[in-house]
Amino acid sequence: MKLCDLVKELDYTCPHALPDAEVTYICHDSRKAGRDSLFICLVGYVSDGHNYALSAYDKGTRIFVVQRPIDLPQDALVLTVPDTRVALATLAATIFDHPADKLCVIGITGTKGKTTTALMIHGILEKLGIPAGYIGTNGIDFGGRHYATANSTPESLDLHEYMAQMVECGIRYVVMEVSSQALKMHRVHGISFDYCIFTNLYPDHIGGVEHKDMEEYMACKKLLFSFPDIRGILVNADAPEASYMSADATAPVTSFGMGKGCDWRAAKIRPEVCYRVPGTSFACHTPNGQVLPVSIPFPGEYSVYNALCALAVCDKLGISQADSIAALSVVRVKGRFEPIFLTSRPNTTFIIDYAHNGASLRAVLESLRAYKPERLICLFGSVGDRTQMRRRELGAVASELCDLSILTSDNPGNEDPNKIIADIAAAFTHDRYVCIPDRAEAIAYAVKIAQKGDAIVLAGKGHENYQLIYGKHLPFSEREILMQTDKML
Repeated sequence: MKLCDLVKELDYTCPHALPDAEVTYICHDSRKAGRDSLFICLVGYVSDGHNYALSAYDKGTRIFVVQRPIDLPQDALVLTVPDTRVALATLAATIFDHPADKLCVIGITGTKGKTTTALMIHGILEKLGIPAGYIGTNGIDFGGRHYATANSTPESLDLHEYMAQMVECGIRYVVMEVSSQALKMHRVHGISFDYCIFTNLYPDHIGGVEHKDMEEYMACKKLLFSFPDIRGILVNADAPEASYMSADATAPVTSFGMGKGCDWRAAKIRPEVCYRVPGTSFACHTPNGQVLPVSIPFPGEYSVYNALCALAVCDKLGISQADSIAALSVVRVKGRFEPIFLTSRPNTTFIIDYAHNGASLRAVLESLRAYKPERLICLFGSVGDRTQMRRRELGAVASELCDLSILTSDNPGNEDPNKIIADIAAAFTHDRYVCIPDRAEAIAYAVKIAQKGDAIVLAGKGHENYQLIYGKHLPFSEREILMQTDKML
């Protein structure tokens, strides 16, 4: 693409006239720089792209986008912008021909429920033969393809490239998780959202390099609902922050929840077991006055909120309520209350779940208590290099609700796993726990001690297929370890 065409939507200043140059690709990693590339100096939490501009120059790049002065040879063309992250999103949309405008984009934000709700909507669409894509914590899925992602919401350049691929293969809808970090770092700047969703808000991602306090966290979430050209906004009306989130909404607001004033309301919620899988049934009150029976293969009230939201969104998309309910009844979500069946332990329920903070772990464990297991056992750890408050919360919840806890590693990062485990154990008020730092050994132990009627939750890893240990992503699959242990027994 010609440089003058690429930057036509960019707010920039440049002391020189633009040359008749061809730009083949955009990059913000100097290791990927080369001839015919445009290098954008992104400012991150840890590194600053301005410090790598000369490295990109040495690899052949001659066009740079910056937000502060840099020292480069005279033949470098430098465009100065107010914010290089906004610039990256703008240029990415341009070079990939604005793919978001060719899709119906559904954005979901909130502390809990983003992944499950997004994959419920995606699952309904796919099961009804409607080409759909998903972007979020579990990766990127469309047209039979799967790509892993480092963040729930990828960097804007990757985001637009994946959306362009979706358009090419005939995808019509994309459901994406929009994290507070993505909003803060302008990863979704300029995307045309058709529908935006708020699930809930809990204290998380506070401190360190994420958000300085709860107020900033809330404000970043709220940014999603002020995007232009939104067709509809859906909010969990039972969340205390619902009115704050929708206060400056730029589109009509639809509510879902369990209160009588909700547009989509759940009532008569009951636990049920279907094919050994803990699930839930409820009566769904729709905006047109109908009351429809719904059955989902997920437990707990938190799953009902996710299901209500998914049904409300699909209704907005013009899908019949009966079709959505039927499809939802068989949707499964990898790593979100995912049942694993073992031949050697046919009367034990094994569940893999991503619950990695106190609130999410409590929701999972309390919902399982409703099914009256003989013993409720939870295997979990906590991430390293993060706030210790999360460790105390996890320990306190497990101490209260579990008959036995198996404390192990999650993604210890650069910390000693034994120290993380000790921080968790300090919150226990009894000694009904064991410490096994090696997570594979801990999983094998959980299978070996399993008894008839037990419910055993493997919490924290969910969909992840790796462990982060001292800077290395090491292959790790809880499913494979469960199956291998099963074969040995």
